[in-house]
Parts: sequence; C-alpha cells; structure tokens
Amino acid sequence: MADLKALAEAITKGDQSSAVEITNAALAEGLEVKTILDEGLIGGMDIVAERWKNNEIYIPEVLIAARAMKSAMELLEPEMAKAGLEPQGTCVLGTVQGDLHDIGKNLVVMMLKGAGFEVVDAGVDTAPEKFLELAKQNSPQIVGMSSLLTTTMPAMEKTIQIFKEAGIDTKFIIGGAPVTQGYADKIGADGYAPDAASAVDLVKNLVA
Repeated sequence: MADLKALAEAITKGDQSSAVEITNAALAEGLEVKTILDEGLIGGMDIVAERWKNNEIYIPEVLIAARAMKSAMELLEPEMAKAGLEPQGTCVLGTVQGDLHDIGKNLVVMMLKGAGFEVVDAGVDTAPEKFLELAKQNSPQIVGMSSLLTTTMPAMEKTIQIFKEAGIDTKFIIGGAPVTQGYADKIGADGYAPDAASAVDLVKNLVA
C-alpha cells in the first residue's frame, strides 16, 4: 500500500526519487489522484510552508522541497486532467516592468502550485499590458505582482489602473522587499504578503 504520509515526508525532505517512486506506486494501486495530491503533495508543502514561516528552514530547503513536489506533480497532471480535477483557482504572477528579480516570485509560483492552484508565470520585466493580455487569456481570480526595486513599484499601480480601464475584475496581490501593506492600500491592491508562505494564505483567503 503506497504510504501518503511517506510521500508528504519525501516532499518536506526534498527527496525527489522517493517522491516519484511513491507517487508512481500510489497511481499503480489506483489511489484517487485527489487523495494523492491532498494528502501527499499538498500535505508535504503545507508542512514546508509552516516551517518556513516559523524560520525553521530557509529558502534552499524550500526550493529542494518544491523541486521534489514538481517531479511528483508531473506524474499526476495527466491523471488530474483525465479525472477532470479542477484547480483551487488560477493566478497570474510576474515581476513588474523594469525589474529582473525573480527568486521571491518563483517561490510564490512553486508554493501556489504546491497548494493546488494553477499558476501562469509571466516571468520578469512584465509590462502592464502583458499582465492584462495573460488575464484575458486565462481568466485568473488573482494577479500577483512582485518588485524588488523602489523605482519599479509604480508599475504595480499602472497595472491595476489598466485593468480598471479595461473593465477586468480580478484581485491583485503584491509583494517584494520595498513593498508594504500601506503601499498596497494606496494603489488599490487587494492584499500584500511579506513572504511566499503568507502569499499562499492570502490567495486562499481571497479566492474563498
């Protein structure tokens, strides 16, 4: 019997080969994809997020865990499509125009995927128009913007503005070193997260 507790543990340890092995075994046994996802992958990433929030682990451990999750996820995705499993929601995430920093944004992307969301990664240096185009193509509930430079922060406000002008109703979350809750309030964003684990909680609350 495939042990989903062991799968969650393999994810938390970043043990890629065990994660793949147990996921394959679980699928071969005919376990429901949703069960494998919820109890194994999401269960493991939830523990990682909690430990990171408590400063028990650091970015390298989170990245290793996310890599193990991604490998297992690749096996589950075709089965999820067959089973007609809906993601918890869709998010478009990107670093704003003029900014090339992506470690924080990549962590949020991986942790949201680990929490069962579909994520469209817009990459770095994302123009407001590009965010808008991706939103039109993917109908996300959430658009997330990251900025590491104070000089690029105005691009966040500009992006929210062009969505309003286009009449597209979506929720915005923002983050990055110089960004604050006060700035989120000022530009009309729906939320601010100081780190990736908090961003996942924020997205879950906004989608609910």
